[in-house]
Amino acid sequence: MNTPTIRHVRAFTLRGAGADYHDQDAGHWIDDHIATPMAKYPQYRQSRQSFGLNVLGTLVVEIEASDGSVGFAVTTGGEIGCWIVEKHLARFLEGQKVTDIEKMWDQMYHATLFYGRRGIVLNTISGVDLALWDLLGVVRQEPVHALLGGPVRDELQFYMTTARPDFAREQGFLGGKMPLHHGPAEGDEGLKKNLAQLADMRARCGPDFWLMLDCWMSLDVEYATRLAHAAWEQSGLKWIEEALPPDDYWGYAELRRKVPPGLLVTTGEHEATRWGFRMLLEMGCCDILQPDVGWCGGITELLKISALADAHGKLVVPHGSSVYSYHFVITRHNSPFAEFLNMSPAADRIVPMFHPSCWTNRCRSTAA
Repeated sequence: MNTPTIRHVRAFTLRGAGADYHDQDAGHWIDDHIATPMAKYPQYRQSRQSFGLNVLGTLVVEIEASDGSVGFAVTTGGEIGCWIVEKHLARFLEGQKVTDIEKMWDQMYHATLFYGRRGIVLNTISGVDLALWDLLGVVRQEPVHALLGGPVRDELQFYMTTARPDFAREQGFLGGKMPLHHGPAEGDEGLKKNLAQLADMRARCGPDFWLMLDCWMSLDVEYATRLAHAAWEQSGLKWIEEALPPDDYWGYAELRRKVPPGLLVTTGEHEATRWGFRMLLEMGCCDILQPDVGWCGGITELLKISALADAHGKLVVPHGSSVYSYHFVITRHNSPFAEFLNMSPAADRIVPMFHPSCWTNRCRSTAA
C-alpha cells in the first residue's frame, strides 16, 4: 500500500472559547480579577479581557491527504496563525508523505527562525503538528497514544484548575489549582486576601487535598517568596506555578532556592521548544515542567522536551490542552497525572476544554 501524501492544508479562525479559552462571555471565573503582568495598571486589573487576552481567537488547522483522510487540530492563533499556515507553512507540507512528521516540523521551525522561535509562530507550528499526528492516526486507524508507543498505565489521574477546589475534591480530583487574584501592585492588603482565600479553601477541602496557586507570570521574586512561605506555613500549598515572567530564568532559579523545602516550583506554560526547556532544567528553575502541547511545538517537540526532562529526573505535567495532552501523558512514566481545566463559568460543573457549547462562529481564513 502506498503511503498517502498531503494534498491540501487549510486554516480557519473561530471565536468563542475554543482553543482560545479566554474568549469567554462576561462573568466567567477565568476572567475575574486574576493577577497578571498588566495588573500593575488599575484599569487592566479587574478583567483580563480588558488588556486583550482574548483578541487572537482559535486557530483550526485542517490537513487533507491524497486518500481523502483529514486530520485537524486547534490552538491559539486566530487570523495571524491562519496567515502563517496558508502563506508560509503549507509549502513544507503539501506533497509530503503523511509519515514524514519530523522532517516537516524541522523545515517549519527553521524556515520561521527569522521571525519565530516562540510565541504565535510556535503556537501555529504546534497546531499544524497536532493536525499531522491526527491525520497519521486516521490513516493508520489508531489513536495517537498508540502511535506514541502506547499506554504505560490503565487510567489517568487529574487535578482541576478552577475557582472551586472544594468542588474538585467532591468530584474525586487529586487537587485544585486556583488563580491568584492579587499581585504585588495591590500590596500587603492584596497578599492578605490571597492568603485568606487559600485558607478558606483549605478549610473546605481538608488537610490532605492538594492546593496550588497559578500566578500567571504576575509576580517578582520578593513577593513570590513571601507568598510561598506564608502559603506553605498556613495552608500547606502544594506548588506555586508560573510566578515570574517566562524569560526570567535567573529569577526562577533564585525563587526555587528560597521557597520552603517541600513546596514545588512549577513553570513552562509559556515556554517553547527543547532549547527553552533546557534552560529551565540546567539552571535549576523548577520541579515540574508544564509545556502546553498547543504552544511548545506540538507533540513532535513535546516528546523531545519530555526525554530531556526524564534525563534530568524531572516531571512533565502539560498545561491544559485537554485531549492533546492526555494522549501524550498516558504514554510517559514521568507524566504521572494531568491537568483538567474546568470551563464551567462558575466552576461548579464539569465542563472540559473543547466542549461543544464552547464553539460558535467558524469562518474562513483571511489568508485564503
